[in-house]
Amino acid sequence: MIDGETALARCAQLIEAARRHGADAADAAARAQSSESVTVRLGQLEEVERSESEEIALRVFVGARSASIETSDFAPAALDDLAERAVAMARVAPEDPHAGLAPRDLLDRGTAPTLDLEDSREPGPEALRERAMAAEDAARAVDGVTNSEGGGASFGRSLFALATSDGFARAYGATHHSLSAVVIGGQGSAMQRDYAMRTARHFADLPSPREIGRLAGERTVARLNPEVPKGGRMPVLFDPRVGASLVGHLVGAMAGPAIASGSSFLLGREGAAVFPEAIEVVEDPHLQRGLRSRPFDGEGLGCLPRKLVERGVLGGWLLDVASANKLGLAPTGHASRGGGTPGVSASNLHIPASPVSRAELMADVAEGVLVTELVGQGVNPVTGDYSRGASGFRIVNGEVAGPIAEFTIAGNLLAMFAGLRAADDLEMHRAVNVPTLRVDGMTVAGA
Repeated sequence: MIDGETALARCAQLIEAARRHGADAADAAARAQSSESVTVRLGQLEEVERSESEEIALRVFVGARSASIETSDFAPAALDDLAERAVAMARVAPEDPHAGLAPRDLLDRGTAPTLDLEDSREPGPEALRERAMAAEDAARAVDGVTNSEGGGASFGRSLFALATSDGFARAYGATHHSLSAVVIGGQGSAMQRDYAMRTARHFADLPSPREIGRLAGERTVARLNPEVPKGGRMPVLFDPRVGASLVGHLVGAMAGPAIASGSSFLLGREGAAVFPEAIEVVEDPHLQRGLRSRPFDGEGLGCLPRKLVERGVLGGWLLDVASANKLGLAPTGHASRGGGTPGVSASNLHIPASPVSRAELMADVAEGVLVTELVGQGVNPVTGDYSRGASGFRIVNGEVAGPIAEFTIAGNLLAMFAGLRAADDLEMHRAVNVPTLRVDGMTVAGA
């Protein structure tokens, strides 16, 4: 895989070619990644996969017009042709007074701390096979597990490089290690499945393969013989595995493009109390070894820690340059780069733990549900209406009872946020980390 110096040299070559062909300004973003994964099933090697990819995207501006194009052909002649075509496309594109490069005075100056995103240890296929085998063996050893969908282990490297015609030129790399196991319990139509998976920048931060496998097996067996719950309005507790999705809906509604287009259920609520005072949502792009840590965003702006929600109050929007210009605000360093045109994304997020234990959080629940899995995409980003399929466990008289499945939970995100309560069981190993969350008065309906 290419290094940062090579990637930045290609970016500089593209920008120089774009300027030579008539662009007033340009930026180029290079991405490279390699990964290797091994999957085993029922004690036998099932798949070994290796993938590598490199792309570079060019965005050019001719007056108030712009165009983006990307390629994986890095021959000098191909890059020059790409730049020429991009400029020609921009000349016939519609004008957009809001698009442009990041303001020069806001560009990152390299002030982010060392993020420690790269692990020097690179496992080979044999080490990955051993990890996958150990995870599956541990899962299958749990009493009640009857079959397996496999154990897996992977390792990957990635690189992101960005250069602009205003002089910004930076790159950073990252690694990831992953372990997983998926197993089945029961027989015939009564079969249930569950999984355990962890990803970390450094292998030293992962649980052991046996711990991953044991957790997958125990989760699967706990789901056997589920019932369909009685319907009604009742408290719903979200396990940390699924509670992070609520933060995802919040972030999507705070994204500048959604606000600028009027398609967010949070429109008009900036600076308002959307959550209870005890709830905060913290973003930390500088988290050591974080899965979404980054020193700068997709347009070259520095990324800074902030609170998206502080003491229940909604902070400012998440803005790239274009959405910031549309709203008459300053960009916030939340641009992401999947291709030529930036989008908006947040970095590492978490809801801090409260002093209340999970047991205490459900102690007064006479009848409720604990959700451990969500299915479907039934969320309206404009109105906040929420309806998703779920499975998990009944809560009866403050205690977790038997497994349940084939039911839906419904509500409205604004009402759900307004009554949100958190437990103390926060663990910081995901990109979005939350403790167990409780929402009262949701509608539960059996299938």
